[in-house]
Amino acid sequence: MFRSSLLALAFSAAATSALWAGEQFIDETGYAVSGYDVVSYWGLDQVAVGQSQPSPEKGRTSLTADYNGATFAFASEANRAAFLADPEKYLPQYDGHCAYGVAKGGKVPGNPTLWRIVDGKLYLNITKTVVGFWEEDIPGNLQLSESNWVGLEPAPASDSTIPKWSSDAPQVN
Repeated sequence: MFRSSLLALAFSAAATSALWAGEQFIDETGYAVSGYDVVSYWGLDQVAVGQSQPSPEKGRTSLTADYNGATFAFASEANRAAFLADPEKYLPQYDGHCAYGVAKGGKVPGNPTLWRIVDGKLYLNITKTVVGFWEEDIPGNLQLSESNWVGLEPAPASDSTIPKWSSDAPQVN
């Protein structure tokens, strides 16, 4: 009895988390995270602050999953399965919007190639210049972001494009 109640509570909490999440940022590709595989970030070696991160893997149009009203593409069936088992672990924070933009009080697009994992969470930023500002004080910017997100999350997702960048992901196959 106790075990089944605990299981029901856990399921309810997971469902509520997805239900109350804001809209994912979707760019011209029609995919969340511009068609890049959100699980692939965890297999990359993160570089020091101030250096460009390696690019995540491009997803494939034949390997997708819908979550929070958005379609996510994956590079492998294993990555898709990992996402489906625990989507909250892999989702970019702020529904794929720029972490520094949220710290400054707005929803602007997140570029999937400008990323950093901090305390087990994936953060995206919009431009290399913005990455520099964000990395000047990651803890302080995250504190501002978390505070601002409460009011920003219910607002519609950004409908802006990522400046001077376009995605060639996901791969068609």
